Formats: sequence, structure tokens, C-alpha cells
Amino acid sequence: MKNSRRDLFALAALGALPMAGATLPNTVIDPKDAKLTREPFGDLLIFFNGPTQQVKSMTAGSLRLKAGMEPHPPHAHPEEEFMVITEGSGELLVDGKTVKVGPGSMMYCGANKTHGIRNTGKTLLLFYFYKWQA
Repeated sequence: MKNSRRDLFALAALGALPMAGATLPNTVIDPKDAKLTREPFGDLLIFFNGPTQQVKSMTAGSLRLKAGMEPHPPHAHPEEEFMVITEGSGELLVDGKTVKVGPGSMMYCGANKTHGIRNTGKTLLLFYFYKWQA
């Protein structure tokens, strides 16, 4: 079954899980078609959110984090997560250790481990994140 561009946009815009039994489509989503949420700390884009053929939940997105901000206090969740920093500078807290990061830095954090990010620079910090639960 081929998904139409409108169907894919609706899925991304809703940020909802696909219908029962459905998995994320094989597709490319342009940033202008991702679900945008404007938060006090920055702009959040969700590109994909739902089950795949191999995991029960997958979320992929990006955050343009404003200078001096963090999206939330350090936290833990049942998903594993990768973050890739592409612009700006900041600090990542991972399992009790704080590390300075910049473009090209990548974080992995296992399930239920504490992590957090803060923009310590004077410009936006852009990072992409991917989290999943098998």
C-alpha cells in the first residue's frame, strides 16, 4: 500500500501513532512537513513517531534550543536515545557525568538512565534525537 504525501503529512502533523498494525512508512520528510511545536525553550520538530517493523515505538526529531535554556531538567525514560549536535555548544549530562558538546558530538543513553542537555552558548544549539523502545 502506497501512502500519499497528504497521508504522510497528516501522520507527521498529528504526531500520532499509525493505525493499529501499521508501521512507519518508508519515506523522506522535509523539515517544513514535520510537526512543529514552538516552546519557550525553542522549536521542536517531530519527523517520525510510531512503531516500525522491528521496534514498538520510534521517535525522531530535532530541537533548536535557545541560548541559556534546557528543554527540561535531567530525566530518564524507558526508551534508549541518541542525540547528535549539529550547531552551537552546550553541555550534556549522561548518567551523572557532564560533558561539553559542540557540532559533531553524539550521545547515547540507555533506557532508564538520567540525561539532559543545556545550551551554554550565545547562539541556538541544534540537535537531532532518536529514541526507541524494542
